[in-house]
Amino acid sequence: MFAVTLALLSMIGLVAGQPVTLKPHIVMMLVDDWGWANVGYHRNPPTREVVTPNIDDLVKQGLELNQHYAYRCCSPSRSSLISGRLPIHVSDQNIAPTNYNPNDPISGFSAIPRNMTGIAEKMKEAGYATHQVGKWDAGMATPDHTPKGRGFDTSFGYFHHYNDYYTEVVDSCNGTGVVDLWNTDQPAHGINGTGPDKYEEALFRERLLDIVSKHDPSTPLFLYYAPHIVHTPLQVPDEYLNKFSFIDDKDRMYYHAMVNYLDDVVGDLVSALKKKGMWDNLLYVTSSDNGGPVYPFGGANNYPLKGGKLSDWQGGIRVNAFVSGGHLPEKMRGQKTDGYIHLADWYGTFCAIAGVDPTDEKAAKAKLPPVDSYNMWPLISGQTDVSPRTDIPASIQALISGDFKILVGDIGQAGWTGPQYPNKTNPAGGILATEKCGDSGCLYNIKDDPEERKNLASSMPDKLKEMQEKSKKYLATYFNPDRGHASPLACQAAVNKYGGFWGPFVD
Repeated sequence: MFAVTLALLSMIGLVAGQPVTLKPHIVMMLVDDWGWANVGYHRNPPTREVVTPNIDDLVKQGLELNQHYAYRCCSPSRSSLISGRLPIHVSDQNIAPTNYNPNDPISGFSAIPRNMTGIAEKMKEAGYATHQVGKWDAGMATPDHTPKGRGFDTSFGYFHHYNDYYTEVVDSCNGTGVVDLWNTDQPAHGINGTGPDKYEEALFRERLLDIVSKHDPSTPLFLYYAPHIVHTPLQVPDEYLNKFSFIDDKDRMYYHAMVNYLDDVVGDLVSALKKKGMWDNLLYVTSSDNGGPVYPFGGANNYPLKGGKLSDWQGGIRVNAFVSGGHLPEKMRGQKTDGYIHLADWYGTFCAIAGVDPTDEKAAKAKLPPVDSYNMWPLISGQTDVSPRTDIPASIQALISGDFKILVGDIGQAGWTGPQYPNKTNPAGGILATEKCGDSGCLYNIKDDPEERKNLASSMPDKLKEMQEKSKKYLATYFNPDRGHASPLACQAAVNKYGGFWGPFVD
């Protein structure tokens, strides 16, 4: 009888007169190709080109993560987030999800090796309901590689780097375009092109709001929202484009209109969570997967940072990021932290919040690299002002350690943009220059020189040598299996099994 009474009291939130704290709901939003200067809270003075009131409000009420890092392009960053590994320990190749090496049943695929445990599997272990919406880009070769195979109860999105916002088509088989839109464990037949204004991000918004509306708040929610926006193709409903018709550059106009669309989705999602009574016990985490793609690769702007997507300059790997929601301690709201955080660290952080061990025993049995992730909750919650992460091996060419950064080889996009970019008068702006750092490397103090304007390699030889030695140690752990080539099995499955949709093609 006592046990039954205790259970009932727990359900209503009272045990011995004390409130029972439920595990917090978590929303992880990973924006695609979001430029440093393409959000309002990074624009001082403000500009009418950047309209993100909902996102800016979340930052104002939350904690800005001023030194948050990702890989220089999409798929490695997403593989890092889902697996809890640094990209050099999971995948640093931005290849299509159709690769396959039949000689390696564990790692012979694009993105995350088959035997690594995904973060959603850990959250399910902790009693969370798990849902994924939007871009995946972390593998699809087998059912194990899909969001469902990585632990999500439901998923709705696409597997490739991008697709068309209106037709959901990407790539082709024998000259016929293939649709990339998947609904948990099957092609999304009858769903594509049916949403409001037939725009893909509208479909994602519908799914997000449906998940929230049907969710029982007594069960903790783990919702991973990965918008297509602001990745190419640059497409947006006219209603949004017309609001930015004053911008004199087409790419810039489309890009800012798309960012504004995303901001409205964020506003709707937050409103739905508040209406459901979930916001006060929720952590809303936001990051970009890399820096914005700058001209001629896209319409983004990383001002005042150097470079952009596809480069290891700060503009390519230091990304917009923040934490908000009612679970964030009040003393941290409206604050900013300069502690280093990498996308991989959310794995360990979410595990700590959920109360589960982040150790990946399945990967260990397969002799795969272990989880690299640090628990950042003590930093985020204000228990400490020092990050446990001091080093960020950004790639095999770049390492951040303490205040310093070393880059080796030829590094492209070695230039800077202006506040408005791209534009008609100077579309390149010197951004396409290449800095030849060679085997010895270029050295920057990114604390004193965040724009990476002064190469210290010749003036600080001892520090350069120290950074070279650290880089060698990380390179010795580089995980680089043979992932094969694009497999004809992918097209065979798309045509013969899925009716013109991409999907798993092995097993």
